[in-house]
Amino acid sequence: MKIGLEVHVQLPTRSKMFCSCPTTDAEAPNTHVCPVCLGMPGSRPVLNRQVLVYGIMLAKMLGCKIADTTWFSRKTYFYPDMSKSVQITQYDHPIGTGGLVMLNGKKPIRITRIHLEEDPGKTKRTSDMYSLIDYNRSGVPLAEIVTEPDISTPAEAREFLTQLIADIRATIDMPADGERSIRCDCNISIGKERCEVKNVTGVKNAERALTYEMVRQIKILKAGGKIERETRNFDESRGITYSARKKEFEADYGYIDEPDLGIFHIGKMAEGITIRESPAKMTVRLSAQYGIPEKMAKQLVSTSIDLAQFFETVAAEYGKDLAVKLVAGPVAGSWKEMEAAGRSPEAVLGTICRFAGGKITDTECSIEIKSEMTGVDAETASADAGDLEKIITDFLDTNPKVLADYAKGNTKALNSAIGHVMKTAPGKFSSSDVVSAAKRIADSRI
Repeated sequence: MKIGLEVHVQLPTRSKMFCSCPTTDAEAPNTHVCPVCLGMPGSRPVLNRQVLVYGIMLAKMLGCKIADTTWFSRKTYFYPDMSKSVQITQYDHPIGTGGLVMLNGKKPIRITRIHLEEDPGKTKRTSDMYSLIDYNRSGVPLAEIVTEPDISTPAEAREFLTQLIADIRATIDMPADGERSIRCDCNISIGKERCEVKNVTGVKNAERALTYEMVRQIKILKAGGKIERETRNFDESRGITYSARKKEFEADYGYIDEPDLGIFHIGKMAEGITIRESPAKMTVRLSAQYGIPEKMAKQLVSTSIDLAQFFETVAAEYGKDLAVKLVAGPVAGSWKEMEAAGRSPEAVLGTICRFAGGKITDTECSIEIKSEMTGVDAETASADAGDLEKIITDFLDTNPKVLADYAKGNTKALNSAIGHVMKTAPGKFSSSDVVSAAKRIADSRI
């Protein structure tokens, strides 16, 4: 089985790709429009420079070779949601080609290209006879990321999209709810011919659509049938795909160079654009550089890039072991509460320094960290820590086999103690606090 994805990323610019209309959500349909995004006669597009900047940033993140020059093409597009009957996109001179993404730091997924294009409007079917068109989205800038068919399963496609979205969000400051502005065309082939499932929104739906399509194609082949090359749609409510039309070939779109836009020399421009380290690359680096489990590195990065950077700050000052003990433990456990309270992690550096100097105990350090990060008074934090410690200690006392298995190297043995805490005091303790306390108590007793 081969799966390739075409991921459409809505770029977070304030105005549209070729006009000054806002990209923000409008209360009423067809209010964020003008002659340019409606394709009125005599209107001419002017490229939003920030679109090029975002495109270059994503191309660098994907490891693509960035073109010295790029330009746009007209793609013949006879459909009501694109009123000018052509879509301005990039064809034979995309912004970047030949990239590579390492899925979970291990499996290479080749990136064919990344190109820029405008989004069409939205179609809303009201009955069997009528559809309504909202052009507010028409002309919103998109980056399309095209992979080679290197993905092997629907579950792997979901993993890839999850990783890609996190990397995109960190690279171009996409909003936290940015997944809703990412759509995916899923290409899947069991035999020789492939089918494309268009405009799937969300990573879960991508996996669902691909799983259904995989089963459908297998059934056809087992029955002696032939897979037809076609475009299909995904019905989210029923979890099925259905035929939309026969799949077009590139020649059917009649591409021509866009005469109203010139050639853009982006080679020099790209040299002056820098990007931050992506979450995926940071995870791999942290694991290799500090010798910590990949799962721990991933948890640090996925919680917050700032948390991962704080881990490095503490490791540089006090060593990796202390950073693992405190930052991956009580600091990580209180991180979300700290963000909600509008506090800074620098507040705990003094506590960490005193612990490193042997002036306070493990328990005292954990209590002070929680108090300083969340604003909870030390007395309450101390009481909570005492309650948590008692629950875990009592459980280990009555279940000696758990401690014996843990002592033999079975780290999963503590899962039963962790589950017991969650069941005994639901919602009272963060999962990170429970895991950290369980390991600390178990380590002290073996």
